[in-house]
Amino acid sequence: MIIVQVAGGLGNQLQQYALYQKFVRMGKEARLDISWFIEESMQKNVLAKRKLELDFFDRLIYEICTVEEKAELIGSEELTGKIRRKLFPFTVHRFQETQMYHPELMQFDNMYISGYFACEKYYADILYDLRERIQFPPSSNPQNQEIAEEMQKRESVSVHIRRGDYLDQENIKLFGGICTDAYYVGAMKHIRDQYPEAHFYLFSDDAEYIRGRYKGENYTVIDWNHGADSFYDMWLMSRCKHNICANSTFSFWGARLNGYEKKIMMRPAIHKTTQIFDAEKMRDLWKGWILVNGEGKIFD
Repeated sequence: MIIVQVAGGLGNQLQQYALYQKFVRMGKEARLDISWFIEESMQKNVLAKRKLELDFFDRLIYEICTVEEKAELIGSEELTGKIRRKLFPFTVHRFQETQMYHPELMQFDNMYISGYFACEKYYADILYDLRERIQFPPSSNPQNQEIAEEMQKRESVSVHIRRGDYLDQENIKLFGGICTDAYYVGAMKHIRDQYPEAHFYLFSDDAEYIRGRYKGENYTVIDWNHGADSFYDMWLMSRCKHNICANSTFSFWGARLNGYEKKIMMRPAIHKTTQIFDAEKMRDLWKGWILVNGEGKIFD
């Protein structure tokens, strides 16, 4: 049996679900472990406790592992399980993601798997099916439907600018200096060169900053989806014809769920500051994406 742990925010949850679905499509017996959302001690910041947002989508059908099935692979949380992990580690079947892509993953038949699995190569071939499954419920805010219809009628481009927690001292070392002003200038210019009439829809957790930075009739700031409605920003991103992403799995999925055949998907050349950029490798792992570095240089 394959068990995939679900953890983190919506973008990460969708990636873990996508990997789970990949195993199912391969004919493997697979389950999801959602205990991270149930046991508060598993989340570092209980005050900002994440919710299992997969359940917001009616078509996302999945099987949850039992306590016994999980224990069979990695041992229980009781004393006997701890002794097993310490004295008999060869009986523990656990895999932890340590790099962007692990090709060996697809060979597993009996493993508990933890990680975020942002790399598109894992599930690129089933994205068409995932788009059918990941259907957002109707929004109670008519503004969302109105703007979605507008996006479909023009050369719309979503632009995700994540600030918020990325400005925290702890996170800035890992995620900062990647999606720079030059990154967005280069990405927008690339699209404008092909579509001079492009209109940019700006998504951010810092609307005040965005309004001060991007002014003019070619920009629209999306700033009304908050709290439980925040995930409608992802839906609106997917309704745009083209997507400029931050180093954030949230906007990656906005682009992935975009079904427009001629779409342009742009993402930062690296996701974390610890990553060494290898253009050839990234083109293989992220087929169809245009990469942009912090200086605004395009790699297509």
